[in-house]
Amino acid sequence: MALHLNRADYLQVGVTSQKTMKLLPASRHRATQKVVIGDHDGVVMCFGMKKGEAVAVFKTLPGQKIARLELGGVLNTPQEKIFIAAGSEIRGFTKRGKQFLSFETNLTESIKAMHISGSDLFLSASYIYNHYCDCKDQHYYLSGDKINDIICLPVEKLPSITPVLACQDRVLRVLQGSDVMYETEVPGPPTVLALHNRNGGNSGEDLLFGTSDGKLGLIQITASKPIHKWEIRNEKKRGGILCVDSFDIVGDGVKDLLVGRDDGVVEVYSFNDANEPVLRFDQMLSESVTSIQGGCVGKEGYDEIVVSTYSGWVTGLTTEPVHKECGPGEEVKINQEMQNKISNLRSELEYLQYKVLQEREKYQQSSQSSNAKSAVPSFSVNDKFTLNKDDASYSLILEVQTAIDNVLIQSDVPIDLLDVDKNSAVVSFSSCDSESNDNFLLATYRCQANTTRLELKIRSIEGQYGMLQAYVTPRIQPKTCQVRQYLIKPLSLHQRTHFIDHDRPMNTLTLTGQFSFAEVHSWVVFCLPEVPEKPPAGECVTFYFQNTFLDTQLESTYRKGEGVFKSDNISTISILKDVLSKEATKRKINLNISYEINEVSVKHTLKLIHPKLEYQLLLAKKVQLIDALKELQVHEGNTNFLIPEYRGILEEADQLQEEYKRQPAHLERLYGMITDLFIDKFKFKGTNVKTKVPLLLEILDSYDQNALIAFFDAA
Repeated sequence: MALHLNRADYLQVGVTSQKTMKLLPASRHRATQKVVIGDHDGVVMCFGMKKGEAVAVFKTLPGQKIARLELGGVLNTPQEKIFIAAGSEIRGFTKRGKQFLSFETNLTESIKAMHISGSDLFLSASYIYNHYCDCKDQHYYLSGDKINDIICLPVEKLPSITPVLACQDRVLRVLQGSDVMYETEVPGPPTVLALHNRNGGNSGEDLLFGTSDGKLGLIQITASKPIHKWEIRNEKKRGGILCVDSFDIVGDGVKDLLVGRDDGVVEVYSFNDANEPVLRFDQMLSESVTSIQGGCVGKEGYDEIVVSTYSGWVTGLTTEPVHKECGPGEEVKINQEMQNKISNLRSELEYLQYKVLQEREKYQQSSQSSNAKSAVPSFSVNDKFTLNKDDASYSLILEVQTAIDNVLIQSDVPIDLLDVDKNSAVVSFSSCDSESNDNFLLATYRCQANTTRLELKIRSIEGQYGMLQAYVTPRIQPKTCQVRQYLIKPLSLHQRTHFIDHDRPMNTLTLTGQFSFAEVHSWVVFCLPEVPEKPPAGECVTFYFQNTFLDTQLESTYRKGEGVFKSDNISTISILKDVLSKEATKRKINLNISYEINEVSVKHTLKLIHPKLEYQLLLAKKVQLIDALKELQVHEGNTNFLIPEYRGILEEADQLQEEYKRQPAHLERLYGMITDLFIDKFKFKGTNVKTKVPLLLEILDSYDQNALIAFFDAA
């Protein structure tokens, strides 16, 4: 059964955060529901639809930015009390807009996530979790990494209160009181949690999670251990998941799964006989989806998916058909309704144009007066800089509340810009002088009209570190620009993991000296991504990392006065040695550096590089042959005379060229890694082999794995 949904835009509020829009419970089955939404201006608005128009039920005065909005009430009754988190305060409103609660939590940081269950309130700031009951403090937990979301399994179904924290280090932490009962790893940094079927399923233990790299899964949180039920890989390379809900939009009596992503994609998954999700519907909106709810808003009897977007649009994807079947009398009525709507919109547009002219004149006068203050218009930018494990590249996503005019990218480190299919922006490169002013990249993206979101893909080189800057200019007058900065770290392609293979041949770097735990932690934060800014609790910590490009690994263990780093790649150890000694010298700290090099690890790393290098060489060879083969095809009129291998190349020509174009400098990057490995191997022996590099490149050009290993051994 195909699912057809039609889009209807209801109204626009200010910029919204994740999970700040809800539908109030319906008075009866399939009756229209009210929408309540909170925005960055601190305004809570509740509205319903009447005759196709949004009519406000209540609207609060502006205040602090609203980070979360949840519905609550007495257990087992309709959840229609509205709770918002703004700064470190929780406020409660009735469905009519009367404020009945103002609770100052005394948290030192702003509240990031909230869950409400009866009289229990679960809150988290960046690293701190708090549980309150009737506004009295009950439990507290300090997390080792940032908390992105929080939920509690339904207390009406389970014997004890079981909160679950979604943490940035790819872990769900299941709590009992103030202690962690157990942890479970998920396939990406979890950004959102939701109860399956809105009630945790039959057991009350089924929990949905969505990750920042676009994966979705279901875990059963039992009292003793987690049971992973299913997981959807992000095969289509879509955006990260910001919101999920369960609602029967298909109308088959089984709740479907509604998903909203940060690239504007809305998805509906139905469940097959094996209780596994199958994609039934997807639609692309132009900006990130911050909240998603299933219900009935536009017209009674027609179910719909209601979403809120980053710039504050509340939009419905409704089952109501666009073209209605009607008799002659009704047709006149509908035409009259449309005429009224059009004339109302015209008068509203004229009024807005008049207001814009007024404000523009006022601005001109105030900016030209002698005591004029700078009146730079402010705008909100939502940005995300994340490492993708699948292709070892960084995604830079820039989203603005208004249309983007252009984005200038500047980098003081060598990086490659990769092609992104979704981008409609025109890119132009400027020549840079990297020697005199450290400019390695200057690129301008000119956006088409109404583009509010831009996605870029970047690949860095490990060992080269510095700053990437994005200058974002929207289409507003007077012209204004915001600069965003992103650190390219020395070991930028490493990603946190929780398990490594201890049987690999490892090289060890040991540092000792008069440094504190906080100091050595700050050096690790400087070198590696995905390390929490704050030093973890305890006297000693171990982090594991995996290189997303080569699959080599790194183990770092450090405490006050000592740091031990182990890797199966000599180049990783060499980069750490150089950077850490430089950082210690800056702080005037004497370091004692010792290292143990395992010769076997070099051959091991070359074997890891081998399949990637072989594949890229073959791809390059095939792409070089395409033009000649096409010429032969034109000359001979057919391809029957060609051997099957060459016929295959011609058949796949477009895909091969597309893949080659999508990964510029991939081969050079692999050559560079092998060259670095060669230089680093002998650097630790105190030998400079840079003069032998041309010979190494010759061997790589006529690549043979055994010849390369023999060259490394003989040099």
